[in-house]
Amino acid sequence: MKKREEQEEPTEEAAELESSASDAATMDAGSLASERDEYLANWKRAAADYQNLRRRLQSDIDAAVARRKASLLGDLLLVLDYLDMALATPVSTEEGKTLHAGVEATRTALLGALEREGVKPLPEGGRFDPAVHASVATDDESGAEPGEILATLRRGYTHEGKILRPAQVRVAGEKS
Repeated sequence: MKKREEQEEPTEEAAELESSASDAATMDAGSLASERDEYLANWKRAAADYQNLRRRLQSDIDAAVARRKASLLGDLLLVLDYLDMALATPVSTEEGKTLHAGVEATRTALLGALEREGVKPLPEGGRFDPAVHASVATDDESGAEPGEILATLRRGYTHEGKILRPAQVRVAGEKS
């Protein structure tokens, strides 16, 4: 019987262990909450970093595509210049007129494709603007006001509001 009584009565040691266990549980709950908050903050930071990375990568891709597209459009504008030069050549034979009509159709198709991609020609004439024109010649004896565009030697174009190629112009200079 003594053994039964010993087992049923809580000893001082058991009471101390129970007390320290409840204190540890309270401490563990506090440390677990702070650990949880730290993990949550780290997760939010990682999620924000990931979103920033996705945005930056998309921006880099868009910029690379725009650079390549501008290069290709510039090359196509050179082809358009060659077609314009071919059309400026006078033709007198029937075969030449047929070839001229084919070149005209090709130029029209190419110009349509460029316009669908957002390429627009710069207006001709007016005053010289170094942001959109490149002066390749000046004429001091023209009689026009200085800075007036006398002739457009090579047409300029814009793409999505940016200068793709400046117009090459001859400008009236200062009168001597």
